[in-house]
Amino acid sequence: MKLTMLLFLQQVDIKEKIENAPDSGYEIGVVIGTYLPFAVLVIIAYIMYYRMKNRKGLED
Repeated sequence: MKLTMLLFLQQVDIKEKIENAPDSGYEIGVVIGTYLPFAVLVIIAYIMYYRMKNRKGLED
């Protein structure tokens, strides 16, 4: 639990990482690694919303 909170609270300077990147492949990896977790959370939230909405409709 503490490790999860530590990772969540850790601030990463993306701009600095991209400026110090050895090549363009690293830059792409940083961008994907930054936005992919957010996109996954949005997808999971939508799936949960959709399932709960359908479950509520079946009970009526």
